[in-house]
Amino acid sequence: MENKIKTRIEELRAVIEEKAKQYYVYDAPSISDYEYDALMNELKKLEAEHPEFADENSPTQRIGGTILDGFTPVTHDVRMESLQDAFSEEEIMDFDTRVRSALEGQSVQYVVEHKIDGLSVSLEYANGRFVRGSTRGDGDVGEDVTANLKTVRSIPLILNHAPEFLEVRGEVYIAREDFEQINAVRESMEQSLFANPRNMAAGSLRQLDSKVAAERRLNIFVFNIQQMTGTMPVTHSEGLALLRSMGFRTVADTGVFDSIEDAFAEVLRIGEERGNLPYEIDGAVIKVNDLAEREKLGSTSKYPRWAVAYKFPPEQKESVIRDIYVQVGRTGTLTPNALIEPVRLAGSTVSRATLHNIDNIREKDIRIGDHVIVQKAGDIIPEIVRAVIEKRNGTEREFFMPETCPECGAKVVRLEGEAATKCTGANCPAQIMRHLIHFCSRDAMDIEGMGPALTEKLLHEGLVKRVSDLYRLQKDEVAALEKMGEKSAENLLAEIESSKQNPLERLITGLGIPFVGVRAAKLLCAAFPNLDSIMQATEEELCAVNEIGEKMAESIRSFFSLEQNRSLIEELRELGLNFNSGKQEAAGTLFAGMTFVLTGTLPTYKRDEAAAIIESLGGKVSSSVSKKTAMVLAGEEAGSKLEKAQSLGIRIIDEAEFKEMIAQGKIL
Repeated sequence: MENKIKTRIEELRAVIEEKAKQYYVYDAPSISDYEYDALMNELKKLEAEHPEFADENSPTQRIGGTILDGFTPVTHDVRMESLQDAFSEEEIMDFDTRVRSALEGQSVQYVVEHKIDGLSVSLEYANGRFVRGSTRGDGDVGEDVTANLKTVRSIPLILNHAPEFLEVRGEVYIAREDFEQINAVRESMEQSLFANPRNMAAGSLRQLDSKVAAERRLNIFVFNIQQMTGTMPVTHSEGLALLRSMGFRTVADTGVFDSIEDAFAEVLRIGEERGNLPYEIDGAVIKVNDLAEREKLGSTSKYPRWAVAYKFPPEQKESVIRDIYVQVGRTGTLTPNALIEPVRLAGSTVSRATLHNIDNIREKDIRIGDHVIVQKAGDIIPEIVRAVIEKRNGTEREFFMPETCPECGAKVVRLEGEAATKCTGANCPAQIMRHLIHFCSRDAMDIEGMGPALTEKLLHEGLVKRVSDLYRLQKDEVAALEKMGEKSAENLLAEIESSKQNPLERLITGLGIPFVGVRAAKLLCAAFPNLDSIMQATEEELCAVNEIGEKMAESIRSFFSLEQNRSLIEELRELGLNFNSGKQEAAGTLFAGMTFVLTGTLPTYKRDEAAAIIESLGGKVSSSVSKKTAMVLAGEEAGSKLEKAQSLGIRIIDEAEFKEMIAQGKIL
C-alpha cells in the first residue's frame, strides 16, 4: 500500500511540475486552472497524511514561477505570497476555525473580494511617482516590467496625497470584451489563441517590446498595501479606501462581514453572478479585515493564514449538436465546427464550438444529433467536453470531412502525418480574404488603413483578386469606395507604395508560408542575401539555418515549388518590391571570433532575434560585459552593462550601426 502511495505522490509531483512550467514559464497551459488546482490539492493531502515521503523539492514547497531571460530580477522587500485554495464549504469553515483559534476566540470580520484571473504585480512609488513595477515571480524574486506596466492606463503615474514611499500589489488583467476581440483577430489570422485572460496578461507583460503590451489594452485592480511610510490603515477596507483616494482602481470588494457564514454566502452569490462581470474571475477571496489580527496570524512557508481563496469549478451545460460545418482558413485549413442548441454559459450565449479536426471528432466519438457537454476552456473558448452517449436514440450521424472545399470546390488533401485537411485551390475566396488581411497586417507589410472592412470592399468590387493587385490600385477607383474619398485614397496608396521598400523579412512574413512567422522570416533574411536565394535553397541549406527545422524547411520548399506562388512573386518583383535582405554573400563570418553583449530595448529587434543574427554571422552573445567583449549593442533604457562597457572602453553601437554593418558585410 505504501509503495502505491509513494508512486502516486511521485507521479503527481512530475505532472504538476510539467504543467506548472507550461503555465507559468511558457504561458501555454495544457490543462485548466481548476484541474491543476485539483492535482495540487490531492498532492498536498497525500503529503500531509504521509510525512515520511516529504521532499523539499516538491511543488507544494514553493509558490512557483521562474525568472525568464531578458528581464532584470527584482527582490521583493515584502514577500508576494500565494493564497491557500479551498474547493468546498467545509474547507472554508475549517479556515474560520483556525483563524478564531489563533485569535483566541475574539470576534473576526471578513472582507470578500473577486479573485481576478490575471497576473499579480508590485507597483512602487517614491514621493508619489511611479518608479518601478515587477511581476510576482516566485514570491521572493520577480521581473522588472516597469516599461510594460507604464502602458497600462489605469496605473497612475503620479498619486494624490501620497506618502514618501509606497508599494502596492495588484492584478493585471484584460477585460472579457477585449480578450474576445483579440482572440477573434488571431483566429482570423490562424494564429494560436490565448487560452484565458491570465495567459494573455502574462504574455503581454513579458514582452521585451512594450509596444505589444500597449496594444493589448491591459487593465489593473490594486488590492493591497505592501508597505508604506507613515501610519498604516487599521483595516483592509480602510486601506482600499486610502488607495482609491490616491488614484488607484481597487479590486471590487463586496463589503465587510461579521461571520464566516455571511462571507461564504457572498462567495456563492459572486459565483452565480460571475458570468455577468466585464472581467474574468476564477474564484472569490475571503480575508481577515483587521490588519493587526493579520499580523498576529502570520503566514506559513507558502501562504498567509489570514486569507483563503475559494475556487469556482468551470461551468458546464448540456446541449445538442444541430450540425457540423467546415470553415476555411487563410492557409486553406478546413476546420470543423459544431452548431449547437444555444445555451447560456459563463455569462454569454454559446451556439457554436470548434471541433479542431477530424481526429478530435473521432477520438471523442462526436456525432451530429448528439447530446453533448459543453464548457468554455478557461471560461472563454467554447469546447465540447464529451458526447452523452447514453442519450443516443439511433438518429445520430457520423461526420465526414468533405472531399472538396466548401468555399471554392477545389479538391482537399490531408498530408501524411498532419492533422489538418487543406484546400488546394489557389484562388479560394476564403483564403484570399485572409491572405490579404495577413499580408497587410502589422507584423507583415504593415499597410496602415488596410483593415478587414476595406479588404472586403476591394474584393467585393473586384478591384483586388490577389496580393499583387494592391500595387495596381488607382486613386479614382479607391476614392469611389464607400466611406473613402480622395484624401483617404491618397493616404492608402501612399502607404501601399511605401511598403515596397519594407525589409524583405516583412514580405516573407506576408506571403503566409506555413510554419514561417516573424522570427523565422528574420532568421532566413539573416542567412540569405535575397528572396531568390531562399527560393532556390535546398532543404539541407534551409535546415542549416539556426532554428529552421525539417518541417519548416519542407514547407518553404513546397511553397516555392508551386507555380501560382512563383507567379505571384514574379509579379511582385515587376511591381518593384524589395527582394534583398541586406545580407552580403560573404557575411557568414562577419562577426567570427567576436563576443557581443545586448542591453536595453532595441527599436525593431527583440534581443533573441538580434542574438540569432549575431550567431548566424559567426559571433557569440554573452550576458555579461568583460574585457573579452568586442561590442555592446545598446538600445533605450540600457543600464549597468552600458556603464561597465563605457568604463572598460568597449565599443558601443546602436541598432542602426548594427544593420549597416550587416548590409555592407564589414565592421565599420
